[in-house]
Amino acid sequence: MISIKDIAKSLGVSPSSVSIVLNGKAKEKRISDTLASKIIEASERMGYFPNQAAVSLRTGQSKTIGLIVENISNNFFSFLAKTIEDEVRMFGYNVVYCSTENDAIKGSELIQMLYNQQVDGYLITPALGMEPDIKKLVDRKKPVVLMDRYFETLNLPYVLADNYKGMRDGMEMLIKAGYKKVGFVTNDLDLIQMNEREIAYKEVLTSAGLLIDEKNILRLKYGFLKEEAVTTISDFVKKTDIDAIFFATNYIGIYGLESIRNLKIKIKKDLGVICFDDHDIFSLYTPAITVISQPVREIAITAVRILMGELGLLKRAKDLHIHLPTELIFRNSL
Repeated sequence: MISIKDIAKSLGVSPSSVSIVLNGKAKEKRISDTLASKIIEASERMGYFPNQAAVSLRTGQSKTIGLIVENISNNFFSFLAKTIEDEVRMFGYNVVYCSTENDAIKGSELIQMLYNQQVDGYLITPALGMEPDIKKLVDRKKPVVLMDRYFETLNLPYVLADNYKGMRDGMEMLIKAGYKKVGFVTNDLDLIQMNEREIAYKEVLTSAGLLIDEKNILRLKYGFLKEEAVTTISDFVKKTDIDAIFFATNYIGIYGLESIRNLKIKIKKDLGVICFDDHDIFSLYTPAITVISQPVREIAITAVRILMGELGLLKRAKDLHIHLPTELIFRNSL
């Protein structure tokens, strides 16, 4: 491996001069442009790459952000991660990202792995049970911004969609369209964003003078297999007397569409369909599915800007608890 000493020896200069130039401080230390050019040319020709661990020790910065999401293969989280990666690069940062699969033990291991890699800050969509590990990061003075969900016990910056308002908008549209027996298919995770969606679902029914029937609510176990989910949703639709169905997430919605197709139920004519969170398949489906679209790009950009403020690269944000508006996209499924 080529070192600074090797470059210095090849040019007959001191290692300190090479180090100064490669760290971008040539003008500050009054090293001539001619010598600086020779050092840069030699480093490129000899294939020199800085030891990132050594740079981190010297500067106190790794120029790396740790990103922990629920599932990087999910459409929501993959777009979130890509946007974050693009955004942090504008600040000279790279991203190391990984998925918890909503497993607190795995989440704890990932936090420790990223801490050992000396990342400068963390962007996290936390799983239940990760509070103690996140609190340790805060105690160690590590900047942390939560996304998509947050813990009420931790006073940390967070950015997410306005789940309550988005769900109310969708439910109120259903009621206005004449639907009276709306089924709700969600997961069994006790997460803030899922709870807010269910609360809004029930409150709109109550406000409209309609009965809240627990039989019309299906809570799927998280981590279910596709075949199991499709069968369970099919059984739910067959056993209930619902005239519309609201899917709480896009991946549940996709399984739901397969269930409805298998039952040979005609969307809109026999059953109104709406989903919280958009997906490419919903606009291509026939009929196209009405959705509550989350501002994924804005969530990512806002979270990065808050984190950069915590890292001192931007002015620190005044509002650290952000609920961004959703968008109701009406299509032909209602």
